Amino acid sequence: MRSLSALNEKVTLLRLVGRLDEAWLIASEAVRQARFTGDREQAAASRIRRAQVQQFQGKLDEAVVELTHCVQECEAHEWSAVAAFARENRGKVYFDQGNLDAALVDLTAAVFLRENDGASADVLEGALAAVVSVEALIAERARPSAI
Repeated sequence: MRSLSALNEKVTLLRLVGRLDEAWLIASEAVRQARFTGDREQAAASRIRRAQVQQFQGKLDEAVVELTHCVQECEAHEWSAVAAFARENRGKVYFDQGNLDAALVDLTAAVFLRENDGASADVLEGALAAVVSVEALIAERARPSAI
């Protein structure tokens, strides 16, 4: 599991520095390794990280499909922490697609999942900030423009 942890950390770092092709390869390796270990919860978390790479590559539709599968699996098995991670990331992809209503649904669900899982106040505060930001954008969009 240590090497799976290292692979997942490397994916995150490569993604953050923009080396997306390398991040994709390592993310796919992490998914394979997680599946090999038989830990389905870890496999779902690795798939979420791989979907983050797709998001950064601009493959938003593909990321939504992968994240939707992860949300369904995690919620079916009541893996609340990983489900929150999947919901949060799918919400971010929906945001990037301009689908603010779907983003709000997922980001709100992520807050509740994290809260039920006993997340720290700092984690909840960050998740709530995302919800408030999207709500503000939706309210702004609904306001009639002054012409």
